[in-house]
Amino acid sequence: MWLKQFKIALIEKNTENLSRLMDDIPTFSRPEDIEQALYLVKEASNLVLILKNETADNMGKIKKNIAFLKATEAPKINKFDIKS
Repeated sequence: MWLKQFKIALIEKNTENLSRLMDDIPTFSRPEDIEQALYLVKEASNLVLILKNETADNMGKIKKNIAFLKATEAPKINKFDIKS
């Protein structure tokens, strides 16, 4: 059951379920199940790294967009500016 739920969470890229399932890893008796679980955990780790890199790239793009918007913004003039 755990393997099936982990596979579904991995396919759906559901990091919350993956984290919850990682906290409750059962004890496997069959070598095939152990091998499959190790493979799935490795794939989950790769998925988390990919998502982390995508998030970092998106944050960089957002920062560049904010900087561009601030650079193209007209200067604000205070109503009580007596020099202009």
